[in-house]
Amino acid sequence: MRKVKIWVLLFALVGSSFLLTGCKSEKTDIKKIKDLEFTVVEDADVPEQLMEIINEKKKEPFKMSYANGDSLYIVVGYGEKPTGGYSIAVDNLFLTSNAVYIDTNLIGPAENEQVTNALTYPYIVVKTEFIDKSVVFE
Repeated sequence: MRKVKIWVLLFALVGSSFLLTGCKSEKTDIKKIKDLEFTVVEDADVPEQLMEIINEKKKEPFKMSYANGDSLYIVVGYGEKPTGGYSIAVDNLFLTSNAVYIDTNLIGPAENEQVTNALTYPYIVVKTEFIDKSVVFE
């Protein structure tokens, strides 16, 4: 009988601890401070070290940032695609109190569009002022 009471007590303690330790809900306040001005960088103007990293990663989707002192480069790659004709739009690039947020969108070729029938690796390199904050990709 004593063992049964101990087990019941143990289950009660364990069960109540689950009730008390629910998920922590943190409010993520994405309050835009300002939109950031940016330039889409052509391959010839991408820093050499960054271009090497892009070439290593471009076969798979990737997201990264790269800083070189006075500029912040944000790169979004969409991986290998079977044809040409893709473009990338920057829908949002803005600063919050704790991060830089970027949202891009891959735009595929139109149904009637003439495209290159070769593997392509669409990516975009965006250059903005240097900001010492994390980059959040949406």
